[in-house]
Amino acid sequence: MSRLPGWLHEGARVLDPGKDREAIVQFIGEWIDPSTRQVIHCAVFLRPEGGGKEWIVADHQALRQADAQ
Repeated sequence: MSRLPGWLHEGARVLDPGKDREAIVQFIGEWIDPSTRQVIHCAVFLRPEGGGKEWIVADHQALRQADAQ
């Protein structure tokens, strides 16, 4: 498991290129992928700013730091 970059923490604004969306990090922690039953120790739970449907990114390296607003 690679270390998290300093900018990636709960409350951080990130860009998920896979969904081409910005979001706020809600939680970083363990998650079991229901389709593979694989345990992901450092999954990132994201939600659009202002609310909406949460999604999970299994590989934090896919995320980018969003521009400050």
